[in-house]
Amino acid sequence: MLKISFVIIASYLIGSISPSIILGKFLKGIDIREHGSGNAGSTNTFRVLGKWAGITVFLIDIFKGYLTVKFVSPLAWEGPVISSTLIAILSGFATVSGHVWTVFHSFRGGKGVNTAAGVLLALIPIPTILSAGIFLIMMLTTRYVSLSSILSSLSLPVILIIQRQRRIDVPFELIIFTIIIPVFIIYTHRTNIKRLMSGEENKIKLGRG
Repeated sequence: MLKISFVIIASYLIGSISPSIILGKFLKGIDIREHGSGNAGSTNTFRVLGKWAGITVFLIDIFKGYLTVKFVSPLAWEGPVISSTLIAILSGFATVSGHVWTVFHSFRGGKGVNTAAGVLLALIPIPTILSAGIFLIMMLTTRYVSLSSILSSLSLPVILIIQRQRRIDVPFELIIFTIIIPVFIIYTHRTNIKRLMSGEENKIKLGRG
């Protein structure tokens, strides 16, 4: 249990590292949570700090999730009570929680989409790539990042259930986790949902438009 506790704490602390907040202070001397949409994530970084800062935040946030699942969770040994898959899930969830409620920045971070994508990419790469395709299609169609994030996350349990029906080995814990993830994403996007319903949600600019 001690090693599992270490993995969860380490994953949470890694998730708590917020590149958007750090870059905001380093590049412009601002708290990015006080500008744009007020979110410490890659989309708001694009708007406030520019393209390259946004890309940097996007990649680091994904890498955080991938790193903890691939390299931190194996530090805890599986046993008769807990499997390596469940340890990886707990590690990933701790990382996303750290991103959303960062201990280093007054427990106010981002919405967890990119970090969750990194976690899922390490756990279930093919379904995650398919879900990313759905995200891209929705974003190009609607230009709403929030709506695209929610719909792509909802596609994950559907993809896994289809795989299981086709007799592909999918651990039951992963299906439960992919049901929890969209619930978590919807919760962190609750203000976006209100803006979507009122027609006030910002659309992302694509290309030069």
